[in-house]
Amino acid sequence: MNLETAWLALLGLLLAGYFVLGGYDYGAQMLHPFLGGRQEREQEGEPGGGNAALEAIAPFFLGNEVWLVAFAGVLFGAFPHLEGTLLPGLYPLIVAILAGLVLGNAAVQLRRRARGVRGRRAWDLLVVAGGAVPAVCWGLVVGLLLHGVPRRADGSFHIGAGEVFTPFVLACGATTLALFAAHGAGFVALRCAPGPADRARRAGRGLIAASGAAALAALLLTLSGAGASMTNRGAAAAVAAALAGAFGTAWWCFSTARHARAFTATGVAAALPVLLVGAGHYPYLLISSAGHGLDVGHAVADDATLKILSVFGILLVPTILAYQAWSWWAFRGRTGHRHPSYF
Repeated sequence: MNLETAWLALLGLLLAGYFVLGGYDYGAQMLHPFLGGRQEREQEGEPGGGNAALEAIAPFFLGNEVWLVAFAGVLFGAFPHLEGTLLPGLYPLIVAILAGLVLGNAAVQLRRRARGVRGRRAWDLLVVAGGAVPAVCWGLVVGLLLHGVPRRADGSFHIGAGEVFTPFVLACGATTLALFAAHGAGFVALRCAPGPADRARRAGRGLIAASGAAALAALLLTLSGAGASMTNRGAAAAVAAALAGAFGTAWWCFSTARHARAFTATGVAAALPVLLVGAGHYPYLLISSAGHGLDVGHAVADDATLKILSVFGILLVPTILAYQAWSWWAFRGRTGHRHPSYF
């Protein structure tokens, strides 16, 4: 494996890792107001109460953002030509994702300071929006990359409403919205007391079915010629089959109350869209609807730069993995049994 391929694999690994870890943050935020029973909402803050979804993600909440920061660092350092084309072209969606992250992070941490039920409900709406907006926008980004962007001869492109509001791209947005919500439900079911866990399990079963239906719509649009444009159809078909298997496994595990397996299956499903873009387009990183593709060789930095960055990568990746493993071990177990209330 040469340096170009290794750094491309690392770029995909970091984004897929963020989809898995940040995805359940988004999902828990979206489900937060709906998982507490009436009595539990009145006693919010107690173990298993109306705050159950946020308590489940609390120890990992901001730490999961490290994967997105690392992805951005690799994109800027190792693939400057891709970054220079991709981020300006997707500017509206990138801004919406960042705004959702800031809004959601602030709302999660400030909602307890609200005085009265009405104020807390206003913060809850912002918590839900902070999860839903990035979840939808990441799906729209994936849909645009799969379909092809309107890249000009000089390499630049800019998306507008006409590119975003197409059936295929919207179907991709709906897929990630429901998928991340189901992933969050799986995490809440794994971490919370029996009452909220059972409600999360039932919600997850419906959400994973909705996500699968949206993904099926995207597939049918592709087969009709109005969806994804793949250069490696065999690889894309294999990833799509794996995604279908993950959806089916997750639905069955939710239905039979196998919480750990359900969370694992939704995690696999959350990571696979990144592989679908990478494997389906390789060696291209951007496919253009105008016929101008950007391949790995033209997007990556020179070998000297990659060698220098590799020194930092050898230190960075194990550090991130070690931190993530430590945090999961330190905060293992269900909420309310070993750990205090955070939010």
